[in-house]
Amino acid sequence: MAVINFIFSAVRIAMAFLLGSTGETLTEKSGHLNLGIPGIMCVGAAGGCVAEALYTRAAVAGKTEAPAEYGQYISPFLAVVIPIFAAFLCAALMGLLYSFLTVTLRANQNVSGLALTTLGIGVADYMISTVRPAEFGHASKYFTAYLPFADSLGGFGKLFFSYGVMVYLSVFIALAVSFVLFKTSVGLRLRSVGEDPATADAAGISVTKYRYIATLVGSGIAGLGGLTYVMDTLNGNWEYVIDAIGWLSIALVIFTVWKPHLGIPGSILFGALYIAGSYISGVSTANKSLIKMLPYAVTVIVLIITGVRRKKENRPPQGLGVNYFREER
Repeated sequence: MAVINFIFSAVRIAMAFLLGSTGETLTEKSGHLNLGIPGIMCVGAAGGCVAEALYTRAAVAGKTEAPAEYGQYISPFLAVVIPIFAAFLCAALMGLLYSFLTVTLRANQNVSGLALTTLGIGVADYMISTVRPAEFGHASKYFTAYLPFADSLGGFGKLFFSYGVMVYLSVFIALAVSFVLFKTSVGLRLRSVGEDPATADAAGISVTKYRYIATLVGSGIAGLGGLTYVMDTLNGNWEYVIDAIGWLSIALVIFTVWKPHLGIPGSILFGALYIAGSYISGVSTANKSLIKMLPYAVTVIVLIITGVRRKKENRPPQGLGVNYFREER
């Protein structure tokens, strides 16, 4: 049972990694290295929480009950859909800012991404300070609600069917993005933009359009990862470590060699390594922090292996991190 609980917890936190890495993979396939993902995930999480708080205020307006009684006035469907939509939108707006800087103004992608991370953390801090935890924390029970028959299946049921909506949504998004990237003409054009934007442009593919769309959608998906971490993993409690989840999500992109479907098992491995210290008895606080570094060490090993093997399909897009100047074509 202890093993099942460990896997269950690993899967829950893994979905934040999966959404962050899926969004970043989509962005990087267009040739954009968006190091602003940690800040974007923070803004997405804060946007979802604020939207939930505003919905709660509207639903209980004029009521005198304590926060614990808010549930009778709140629609479970809206309590989930509104934060998801808001998180995606807020994160996409951050992606729009990044695209404007790097595509339109042709600013350095690395500097712009790091600046976006700093900005995003500050914006999220401000946004979350405008609401009370009781106004959005209650929604966690709707995000973590699972299928009613799971309990009757014992440990097997908990392992496969006792997750909230964000777990299944995360897996679906990862598979959908992977399908679009590798099985559709849209994905082929997007990958061509990331590999050789000059050739794609000469073939009539709009580099600007594809990079804008990929970055906006990728940022929106990553923002859902931040919301998942707060509403599912932390059960509605705000914690200022979302940016750390963002950096691990970027590492996961490398670990999965830019293939979103591989992010599903990869994120679970990252989740297991990230929480392993909490499940090992007698581990000091310092050693727990050291264990949390294992995902980065595993990523370095993958980098070394892929560098030695030199398989083209396992390498990043050739145009990654390089701004496209049409005049130089």
